[in-house]
This record gives sequence, structure tokens and C-alpha cells, in this order.
Amino acid sequence: MDFSTITSYLPLYKEAFLLTIKIGWIGILLAFVLGVVSAFILYFKVPVLSAIVKVYIELFRNTPLLVQLFFIYFGLPKLGIMISAQTCGIVGLGLLGGSYMAESIRSGLLSVSKSQLESATALGFSKSQMFFLIVFPQMFTMSITAIVANVIFLLKETSVFSAISLMDLMFTAKDLIGLYYRTTECLFLLVIFYIIMLLPVSIIGTIVEKKTRFGMYGD
Repeated sequence: MDFSTITSYLPLYKEAFLLTIKIGWIGILLAFVLGVVSAFILYFKVPVLSAIVKVYIELFRNTPLLVQLFFIYFGLPKLGIMISAQTCGIVGLGLLGGSYMAESIRSGLLSVSKSQLESATALGFSKSQMFFLIVFPQMFTMSITAIVANVIFLLKETSVFSAISLMDLMFTAKDLIGLYYRTTECLFLLVIFYIIMLLPVSIIGTIVEKKTRFGMYGD
């Protein structure tokens, strides 16, 4: 292990890390929005849209992100739709993540028993009051673990962005290994930067889960 080599590579990894974080979190935000919209369409059984959402979820949950990125990046230009590598990464990650987020959020919505809603109706709660005071808090509490797991999964999936020539962490590691054959140093930095990216999410997610569950079930 040559630490002088590691030091010299740090600026390159830092730049790749910032790009990975940027694309990853914008994609996750898009995924969350798509997931929420899709989950509510399914929960309220909106005609036509429910069928479209089900097809979307099954399609993107059952195909690899790499295949989706190839279709977006190389296939859409054939149809006259030009898209940059960064936009491709964001859209691909958002569409994949949205399909997983939708199922996580929908399961949270379905966890609220009908008896609670019937009791709220009997007490004179409006639909908006039922949603914000009963459905939403329980949905968030029941879904938070799955949502955090999805966020970690999506951040790890950014490793395939190198296939569309994005200068992310994986691309940088592979490029430096190919140029200088410093495999140990490059992989060491790759692992360190992925830990820096993922560990805080895991820790914060655990804290939020404990806080929300204590708020729901604590004395």
C-alpha cells in the first residue's frame, strides 16, 4: 500500500465523489416524488392510471439499472431524443427508485387499518384530517425502514454509471487502475469513499426510525 499514491489520487476521487453524490441524491429525490405519486394512485385506485403505474413498477423492478441506462442513453437518441450522461443517470436512478419507493410507501398506507378510519369518520374527522392525523404519520413510521434501505440501495447503484462514461467513483477507480495498475490503492479509496457516502445515511435512518417509532408507541 503506497500512501503517497493514495494522497495523489485523492483530488480525483473527491471530484468523482461530489459528482456521484449530486447525481445520486437528485435521482433519489425524483424517485421519492415518483414513489409517492405512484403509491397514492394505487392506494386510491385511480382508473387507468393505476394500471399504468402497475406496469411501470413491474417493468422497472424487474429489469437491471444498467439495461435501463443503456436504453435511455443509447436508445432515445435513435428516436431523436438527445440526453446527457448526467441527465440519463438521474432519470434512470429516479425511475428505478420510484418503482421501489412506490411499493414501500403503499405498504405503509395499507398498514393503516380500516377500523381506525371508520372510528375517525364516526368522530366527525374530515378526509384531510384523517389523512394528516391518522394515515400519514403511520404510513411514514411503517415505511421509513424500507425508504432508508431503498436510498442506500440507490446510492450503491450509482456504481453502474461508469457504463455511460460518467466520471463517478467507479469510473475513476477503473480508469486509474487501467492507467497505472495501482489496484490496491484505487480499490482502497473506492471503498473508503463509498463508506463515507453510505454510512451517514444508515446512521441517520436508524435514528429517525427509532424516533418515529418511539413517537408512535412510546409513553
